[in-house]
Amino acid sequence: MDTKAIEEHIRGILVALGEDPDREGLADTPKRVAKMYQEIFAGMAYSNHDLAQMYGKTFEEVGGDGRRVVVMKDIDFFSYCEHHMALMYDMKATVAYIPRDRVIGLSKIARICDMVGRRLQLQERIGRDIADILSEITGSPDVAVVIEGCHSCVTARGIQKPGTKTLTVEQRGQFLTDPSLQSYLR
Repeated sequence: MDTKAIEEHIRGILVALGEDPDREGLADTPKRVAKMYQEIFAGMAYSNHDLAQMYGKTFEEVGGDGRRVVVMKDIDFFSYCEHHMALMYDMKATVAYIPRDRVIGLSKIARICDMVGRRLQLQERIGRDIADILSEITGSPDVAVVIEGCHSCVTARGIQKPGTKTLTVEQRGQFLTDPSLQSYLR
């Protein structure tokens, strides 16, 4: 990430907004924004495969017969809309999979959600990316990801509908064909 270029462009944006980028309250803003972008867009430095490698520590699933379901709910994270660079907030993910021979540590699921969110994204792609990574790590084709979140490009600008939430569902394998698995996604 080119933080110097970010600083220059933020300074230019301040000027374009009619601000004095040298005034006391704004003098360090370009540096602060560049540092913030390093944090909030950290996931952009990694492909889905890279994240699978980073968080790919698994454990043997003794007796993994395809009948167990692992579900992690209410994973808080955020992202930024690639269309407006607007915050997607109050996001919660439910991630479920049916283990085969290997299980992943639960903290790794939350880390995957966090890093996938730390990209310029679409909510629909976030669910797909999380499912792709989880499938690669666990070898399970049976994965589901439900995401609910608010988009400031809807709540604070444009149509300005505060409280509006978006729900996306990515389902694969048995989650598509076995109706009894749907209860885990609520």
